Amino acid sequence: MAAAVGEQRLRIVAGLIRVTGDWELAEDCVQDAVERALARWPRDGVPVNPAAWLTTTAHRRALDLLRRRRTEADKLREVQALTETEGSAVDPYGGVYRDDQLRLLFTCCHPALPPAGRVALTLKTVAGLSTREIAAAFLVTESTMGQRLLRTHTKIAHAGISFRVPEPHRIAERTAGVLAVVYLIFNEGYSNADGGAGDLAAEGVRLAGLLAALLPTDDEVQGLRALLLLQHARRASRTGVNGELIPMEEQDRRGWDRAMIVDGMAALDRARVAGRVPGSYRLQAEIAAEHALAPDAAATDWARIVVLYDVLFDQQPSPVVALNRAAAVGFRDGPQAGLAALAEVERDERLAGYHLLPAVRADLLRRLGCAAEAAAAYRDALTLVRTAAERRFLERRLREVAASGTTPGDR
Repeated sequence: MAAAVGEQRLRIVAGLIRVTGDWELAEDCVQDAVERALARWPRDGVPVNPAAWLTTTAHRRALDLLRRRRTEADKLREVQALTETEGSAVDPYGGVYRDDQLRLLFTCCHPALPPAGRVALTLKTVAGLSTREIAAAFLVTESTMGQRLLRTHTKIAHAGISFRVPEPHRIAERTAGVLAVVYLIFNEGYSNADGGAGDLAAEGVRLAGLLAALLPTDDEVQGLRALLLLQHARRASRTGVNGELIPMEEQDRRGWDRAMIVDGMAALDRARVAGRVPGSYRLQAEIAAEHALAPDAAATDWARIVVLYDVLFDQQPSPVVALNRAAAVGFRDGPQAGLAALAEVERDERLAGYHLLPAVRADLLRRLGCAAEAAAAYRDALTLVRTAAERRFLERRLREVAASGTTPGDR
């Protein structure tokens, strides 16, 4: 029953926003319809046409509120016409279902909106999370998140941001912005395995799936979906019984979600079929695929992973990509080579305060047998780490190197 409600919610919200232009009205009316469904359907049974029932209920509520406000007659007439679909098996939105969802996604992720507002609005309107849930995920108060959403809605109204899919010549650049928001949502959950944001990773996967269904021929959309599926497939093996982060080389691969990996590889194949030069999401998905398909850590094709990072860095010369490449070099050529590659990365001031920089250095030193230097680097990482799961992992590594004795040069 909950699945039936969830499947219909987005299309009804998007349709009501298109008709009324009122975001809060649309969200409130659909939420009211959902609550009525969850209260009545267990008692009366799920209707033959759940979509029509939810749509009619939401539209009746919208019609009632609009009448009370004495809103424009054209809005009243349009909602009234949609409300008359009660009991019908006809999709009240007909062919505009797909377009409504695209309009909603592109409006939520409009470049004129602040990045934090784009994320919050996407989670609230597209994903259907409550203000309280979004606030908990981003560790702010509910009132703070409510104000953020209010400012975003106000910006849409005052800046004249239209509820539409961009012109054909602008759609590629705007799609990149939508993908960036979905990627950020996923990463917020993926990197915070022990916090309230954990469910955001699954929500990011779901949003990527929605985008892939709406834009099936876009290779970067398919690449992002592949990347998120291949990463999220490891979720059950990423933390231990004590909530400690487990690095990939130590994970029990029997716990990886093989069905999700198959789905991710299928999405990656669809991205490859496009025949275009791989974009950043496709390249990251190719890297994730090397990990997902290796039967064990020793079988990982680190040579190909380094090559992929080289190509990715040419496209996206960020210090984080360079850091990941240095770690991969350490696995391909040994920890000494990894430290040499890392020395270049450490010159970039943009990584100051980023805990993974000293953490990678510590791991390379540990594998090289330099216990004292590794311990110092682990301590540096511990002063910067954000999450409890990563902190427990770094503390374990620190205990291990501290117990391993002196470095080879001290003996």
